[in-house]
Amino acid sequence: MTDATPRFALPFILPGQAQKELFHNEAIVLADALMHAAAEGAPQVEAPADPSPGQCWIVAAAAAGPWDGRDHALAVWTEGGWRFAAPTPGMTAWNKAEGTWLIWSGPSWRSGEVPAAKLVIGGQQVVGQRQPAVPSPSGGTTIDAEARLAIDALIVALRSHGLID
Repeated sequence: MTDATPRFALPFILPGQAQKELFHNEAIVLADALMHAAAEGAPQVEAPADPSPGQCWIVAAAAAGPWDGRDHALAVWTEGGWRFAAPTPGMTAWNKAEGTWLIWSGPSWRSGEVPAAKLVIGGQQVVGQRQPAVPSPSGGTTIDAEARLAIDALIVALRSHGLID
């Protein structure tokens, strides 16, 4: 039997272990930070000077000081100091400063993205996979400048929203 959980390394209480409450409390503190994680902002390199218990940050690559060697981890300040949890693919944390999601993709935290195959509102799909490019109007025997401008504006809007190439 291992001494920690496989995903977030939360400590187990082992048979015959002294001071079991320390290991139990450590696991509860980390579970509290990980459950519906909320980071104070985007990943940062330096630990804040005066954190409050319960506040969380995401450690940026090449962090220094008390965060040295904890790149990409979720760092939570507790009354006993810093506690860290390494992210696993698919882990999300709310970025309180920006009001967006941070998603751990494996090599990095991605900010403000919501991965999905489609967007459904009220049971109706409103956005799906990106479609191929739509060519701008050209040629023809009758040229209507206003119609072409309107169609071009629609194409520009569809491209700017990422709906077509």
